[in-house]
Amino acid sequence: MYTSTTLTNRIRSIDTVRGLIIIIMALDHVRDYFHIAGATGDPTNLATTTPALFFTRWITHFCAPTFMMLSGLSAYLSGQNKTAAEKSSFLIKRGLWLIFAEMVIMTFGLTFDPTYSTLFFAVLWALGGAMIVLGIAVRFGAPKTVLALGLALVLGHNLLDYVQLQEGTLANILLRIFFTGRGTFLPRGDGGAVIFLYVIFPWAGIMMSGYGLGMLYNSAADPAKRKRTLIITGLVLTVLFIVLRLLNGYGDPAKWSVQDTDIKTFMSFMNVTKYPPSLFFTFMTQGPILILLAFTERTDNAFSRICTVYGRVPFFFFIVHFYLIHIMTMIAVFLSGYTWEQATDARLFFKFRPDDFGYSLGQTYIIWIVIVIALYWPCKWFGEYRARKRTWWLSYL
Repeated sequence: MYTSTTLTNRIRSIDTVRGLIIIIMALDHVRDYFHIAGATGDPTNLATTTPALFFTRWITHFCAPTFMMLSGLSAYLSGQNKTAAEKSSFLIKRGLWLIFAEMVIMTFGLTFDPTYSTLFFAVLWALGGAMIVLGIAVRFGAPKTVLALGLALVLGHNLLDYVQLQEGTLANILLRIFFTGRGTFLPRGDGGAVIFLYVIFPWAGIMMSGYGLGMLYNSAADPAKRKRTLIITGLVLTVLFIVLRLLNGYGDPAKWSVQDTDIKTFMSFMNVTKYPPSLFFTFMTQGPILILLAFTERTDNAFSRICTVYGRVPFFFFIVHFYLIHIMTMIAVFLSGYTWEQATDARLFFKFRPDDFGYSLGQTYIIWIVIVIALYWPCKWFGEYRARKRTWWLSYL
């Protein structure tokens, strides 16, 4: 049986890892708005990037899949004393709420465009959609069944890369939105557009796998066996990534190749596909994360406690940090001498972020650190408030 201390340590490890991922995530979003090439360059384009810029982007690849996996794991833990119907209902309702938040709150936070001329479906859309898929799965299947379905999606969805449908047909659009799209742009009748940056089912596979992983964390599980299982599984996934990536076969549509320098060759090897998350992308990111979960289970130090503050309020941090980043960008743009007309040009998807605005990568890192520190106290306050109140609506935030 677990003691209360063991239970606290176990839950803290999840929040610690999630908090670390949140801190890293903020770096990518600060780069998008503040780096000189954030609006026009591709940090993974080997022809134009630098090693520092490439790995600034690469390290943030760990964020989205870890959010998905830990969301599934948290869903398992929070649903242990609920019926299948209750778990399913909550997940579906929370998924719908996240999609609504994406359309209304996050689209405005991204664009600062009150007309919503461009409607973005990004990470909250994928998270919400994956929760709906998970909610349906837990209604009809045991955790082992959910795990099997999740692994089937993770292992098999790259087969759809070989499916070629006629462009513009409904079948092709649906395939791109839910499975294979690397960014799907759909014009609206009013002159606006809908952009699907994330798909649903490959991410749902990661979340469902995380739900199955929750079986290691139930009250009857042996902590030593859990740690051993996490380490072995993490090592196997990491080794599989290296071996299969070397073979350059099934698992990622972007093949690596030898470049003119060793560092570029290494960058090519690590440059796997996130949109949608390829098999290699999932192995590369989740192998190390499982090992990290194992080694942080009993970690309790100043840094882990700081990470936990952020990890307990992921939705709160996600929304607030985007608005803070965009407001700071707007201020910096006007202080840099841009006019209102330049900052709100109709061609800009993200208002108050002109394409030629931005700072060096080093300055971008400083801004990232300032923003993360600034949000520590609001996150700490909200985490404590939610722990005290425990009202039903707070479970959706």
